[in-house]
Amino acid sequence: MNAILKPLVLFDGLCPLCQVSVAWLKRLDWFKAVDFKDARDAANIPSMDPPLVPSRLLEEMHLVTSDLKKSLHGFKAFRYISWRIPLLLLMAPFMYIPGIPWLGQKIYLWVARNRFNLVPCKDGICHLPISQKKK
Repeated sequence: MNAILKPLVLFDGLCPLCQVSVAWLKRLDWFKAVDFKDARDAANIPSMDPPLVPSRLLEEMHLVTSDLKKSLHGFKAFRYISWRIPLLLLMAPFMYIPGIPWLGQKIYLWVARNRFNLVPCKDGICHLPISQKKK
């Protein structure tokens, strides 16, 4: 298993809210410390053990560490990113205060599940494919 050069964020590239969020993170990532790739393109998904599940990658943003040994999702992925982006670094320590990780994940999941209702539909992509929704 080969390592990747820097942490990799996998996101839903057809989600308008995800696209805007990633665009902002890229603008704030002055030192290009993190890579961002569309999880809908199978070529972007690194080989790991255990393997990443493509349908899960569309439910929540995932971050793969550069050594390919760990993947984080949702709030934990955002917290990891925050340590690497200068302006977010200021709030990173506060993301460990007791209760904040729990609340952060709840808020993240609510936004992720409702993201197609929070922004206007774009290019006909207004929901996850039925086969990829949680049952």
